[in-house]
Parts: sequence; structure tokens; C-alpha cells
Amino acid sequence: MFDFNSQKARSELFMNIRKYFIDRNYLEVFTPTLSPSLIPEPTIKAFSSKFINEFEGNLDLYMIPSPEIFMKELIANGSGSIFQISQCFRNAEQLGDVHNPEFTMLEYYTMGMTDDDSIGLTIDMIEKTAISKPDWLREKPMIITMEEAFWKYAKVDLLKCQDINHLRREAERLGLSSSIPEDESWEDTFNRIFLTFVETELPKDRQVYLRDYPAQIDCLAKNYPDKPYKMRWEMYIKGIEVANCYTEETDKERIKNYYIEEQRRLEEERANTGDIISKADLSFADLDMPECSGVAIGLDRLLLTEYKGEEIAPLLLFPMSKMFKK
Repeated sequence: MFDFNSQKARSELFMNIRKYFIDRNYLEVFTPTLSPSLIPEPTIKAFSSKFINEFEGNLDLYMIPSPEIFMKELIANGSGSIFQISQCFRNAEQLGDVHNPEFTMLEYYTMGMTDDDSIGLTIDMIEKTAISKPDWLREKPMIITMEEAFWKYAKVDLLKCQDINHLRREAERLGLSSSIPEDESWEDTFNRIFLTFVETELPKDRQVYLRDYPAQIDCLAKNYPDKPYKMRWEMYIKGIEVANCYTEETDKERIKNYYIEEQRRLEEERANTGDIISKADLSFADLDMPECSGVAIGLDRLLLTEYKGEEIAPLLLFPMSKMFKK
């Protein structure tokens, strides 16, 4: 059975979002779903396809995990603040309560803003576009740094854990030692502590903005000049990760080095697995990125938190789980 009421709710939410950004002079853009290259992300597996043409030849293509690669090209060429609601694809995703390999993403870039500015913008946008008034929307959002959260929920002083040995000792104190390989990276040990002791304890009765991620977890967000963290946050509602945000990196050399290292990791990790090795376009690093902040929100998850239910599949007309049953 199709739930057409949920589709009406989806349509209302999307119309509200479009109006919110257009009223604030953001340009709505429409970028491709297929791309010949992707921003290298070893943790994300892509769907692949091939364009076949007897005159131009064949071209390997990938279904985008996010529209970031195209949207950044637009802002580097003077588009100004932009937004997009697009279909995105991530292979090898579990068919869980809040996962579907094809999903809808809202992505917006605001010129002259930092990730800190984007917290206020996002809070305002969610409040003004909501299709209902769930309990969590009535509570004041929590804004907390990763350092504060680690101390609050795990009694780990993150600032003192900048080397793997100190972090490993904290993991052992928390009882995780038996599951940690000897050669595990700082990032993986950090994630063990975070997923086990921190993320599970974040309040579920309000929006939670978890900011200032460790610089050891590399991404295209700027580093703080005076502390070992990145200008990045993730937002949770009802314990579900719904959004992430960066103050976007503008240094061409850092962007190029990121691309080279992440592509090396991707190729190394997938060399013997048979998984798709997507291409990375190093010319991306030559873009003149303006000072801006970018936010990505999973709209299926946002709809779930505003509408009803405990899983996103009933909110989709054709979820992947339904296709398996045919």
C-alpha cells in the first residue's frame, strides 16, 4: 500500500524549503546525477554506470553520493549563495530504519558564512519550514563541541588525546581494549569511543549541533588556527544524524593534498576487493573557492523526525527494501 499522506507531507516540506531559500535570494540549481569523477571518500561506495557512444567513445560514470562536486564548481564561478534538492546514491548501504541507497539531500552554500553562522541559519530554516510542531522542535537546540561531549559523556579529555597512545589508554579504561587491533588508526579508535559512549548519549528531545571535529579526521573543512579541530559540525534529531556542515576549505594546496591522499587510500583499500574505484579530478583543486559555508541535510530523515513513524521506508513510495520482495 502506498502512503499518499506522507507524500503530501514530503511535498509540503520541499515547497517550504524552496520558498525559504528563494525568499533569501539563494539561487536554486539543478546539477547532474551522473558524474565522470567524484570527490574521493573511501568510506562511501558508489554506483557505477557507463555511457556508450559510437562517435564519442565510452565514458565511465558514477551516480553522485552528493551534489557537492558540481555545486562547488558553480560557486567558484560566481553563482553566489545556492541550494539544491537532489537525489543521491550510496552503494553497500544497509537497508535499515534510516538508510536507503537512494535518498534525497538538501545542500546549500552561503557566501561569507562560517559553520558557526550556518548553525543559526539551519535552526531558523528548520523552524520556519517544518510541516508539524514535534516535541523536539519546542526545545532549545543544544550546541556542544566534540571536546565538551567527550568529557561530558565519556570523561575523556580530547585535547590530551592527540596521539594514538593516549587515546588508546582512554579506550582501554573504557573497556574497549579487547576489540582494538594493535595497528588501529587514531580516527578508528576515536570512532569506537564516539559511537559507543558519546553518540548514544546525545539528547533525543531537541536538535543537537555537535561541532569542532578533530583535525585528525580529514575532510574539506578549514582547520582552526589555534586548536586541533576543524570548522565542522553534525546535527542530530531524536538520535538520528540529519545534517553536516563545513566552513569550506579554500586553500588550493590543502585541497589537492586531500584529494591525492584520499584517492590513494581508496585505491589501496579496494585493490583486492573488487569494489568500484571511482576517479578523482585533480583539477577540482584549481577552483577559486570563495569564503563560504556548506550544509547537507538528509531530507528523508528530516521528514521522518517531523512526520511520524520510526523508519523511512514507509515515507518512500519505492524503497529499496520493497524492490527485494518483488
